Amino acid sequence: MILTALIAAALIAAPAPAQSAPDAPEARPRLRDLGREIGLLPPGALNAITDVAGVRVGQVTLVHGEDVRTGVTAILPHDGNLFQDKVPAAIFVANGFGKLAGVTQVDELGEIETPIVLTNTLSVAQGIEGVLDWTLAQAGNEQVRSVNAVVGETNDGGLNDIRARHVRAAHVVEAIGAATSGPVREGSVGAGTGTIAFGWKGGVGTSSRVLPASLGGHTIGVLVQANFGGVLTIDGVPVGRSLGRYYLQRELDRGDADGSIMIVIATDAPLSPLNLDRLAERAFAGLARTGAAFSNGSGDYAIAFSTADEVRRTPERRNTQAAVADWPNDRMSPLFVAVAEATEEAIINALLQATTTTSRIDGRPVTVEALDIEAVRALLAR
Repeated sequence: MILTALIAAALIAAPAPAQSAPDAPEARPRLRDLGREIGLLPPGALNAITDVAGVRVGQVTLVHGEDVRTGVTAILPHDGNLFQDKVPAAIFVANGFGKLAGVTQVDELGEIETPIVLTNTLSVAQGIEGVLDWTLAQAGNEQVRSVNAVVGETNDGGLNDIRARHVRAAHVVEAIGAATSGPVREGSVGAGTGTIAFGWKGGVGTSSRVLPASLGGHTIGVLVQANFGGVLTIDGVPVGRSLGRYYLQRELDRGDADGSIMIVIATDAPLSPLNLDRLAERAFAGLARTGAAFSNGSGDYAIAFSTADEVRRTPERRNTQAAVADWPNDRMSPLFVAVAEATEEAIINALLQATTTTSRIDGRPVTVEALDIEAVRALLAR
């Protein structure tokens, strides 16, 4: 009842409604629909972060008027009380031009105790507020007085009236409440509604990999918020150069590689924070394969967590001296391969699923085109 009342009150206070994507969105393929399979390992049934059992994703998309193109994406490591049953976690930073809230406590303690929320740069404060509202309202948290909200961002100001800060805490609570374990919507939705990648429309993308039983049988799932630049490469094919759109195309250092990416990694492998940090670092191998520029103004972050019950930080385990078993270092290499492959494919899925978006920024019309599917199909066929 407390949570229901809180959500209701917050939604009443929201100045603008969240709008879902159209009922019949433009049909666009994922990479595997084009006949390409990145890497060696097979994906899970959904080829999504939700292939990791227990992981849920919820999204709120804000599209209204001429210039509101933003949203929220929430990732929940499990369906229990996240504050009471914390998950081991790590954050790796490739380039720190960003506003990732909660990073220092994750680095210090090696655990996450809230949903992971992605939104736009100037809405991180509202993201924190929404996570706090949701966490404090959970049964069992009545005495909680400290919460480390993990909120990441990329800057969607090229398509969104970012200074008006249309995202509210209520939208964050709504996204968390809408989280499900099924297929994940990709492209111009949630935190990817206003993002741009490689000069085309970016967005949210996801992918997964499953190791064979002989290597542990574990699943790796990745979700990205793609909003960065470089020279787009799809499965080794120089798509950006071939289509005449890439960083440094016209002049040296004009800055169109600036941007950011948030990479969220889930696994059911029982990993320690140390090995989750190593796993997060390897995600950037997948980012590099897509042609990312890793520019000065890009915030490049990877957040990794384990859902395995045996390494979960329950109240009982936090107050005993019982040893916690985790996956050995010598068996990490296949997981490194899996996370690089899933990250690369998630980014490409974000671009392929995104749709052309128009807006009006600073009084002028702006259109960011979606990647031309038929042109990509022809290039890959060669």
